[in-house]
Amino acid sequence: MSTVGIPALQGGEDVNDMEAGYLMSKLFQLPMQFAIPDILYWEEIEPGAPGLEQQGLRVLEVTGEFVSYASGLPTKYGAEPSTNDYLALALAKQEGCPLLTGDQALRQAAQSEDVSVMGSVWLLRVMVENKLLNVDQALAALGLMKERKRRLPWAEAERVLNGLRGIQ
Repeated sequence: MSTVGIPALQGGEDVNDMEAGYLMSKLFQLPMQFAIPDILYWEEIEPGAPGLEQQGLRVLEVTGEFVSYASGLPTKYGAEPSTNDYLALALAKQEGCPLLTGDQALRQAAQSEDVSVMGSVWLLRVMVENKLLNVDQALAALGLMKERKRRLPWAEAERVLNGLRGIQ
């Protein structure tokens, strides 16, 4: 089972997208593990969405070496992303896993650091590919995200999901 690191961005943008689409239970049914730095979880996620650990979210410690790595990233990429975002990037690097984020500045930093990046559109795609949702359900969830003012590349998401109609 692969691990995907999840950064928190104003409460975890991709987590918020999944909540807006009522897909949290599906998220943790995927054949992969999701992880988050412990400090980020306790500061930004747990207060607003307690119980994610029980659903399968792994709360991991960023080791000293990678905390040092994260502390050097603002010098290279600036104060945005936040310290906690950089810790999520450091955790992805530490664990050798992709980073799940929709934050453009963090995506760019991760790609510059040779860390692969995934987002909410990817999550919807893999939910369909793993038969947790069909395309119509994924599009309906996408509609709920849009109604709840989530920020996604709507046309790309619809194109990707509609392109999956043949695999159902």
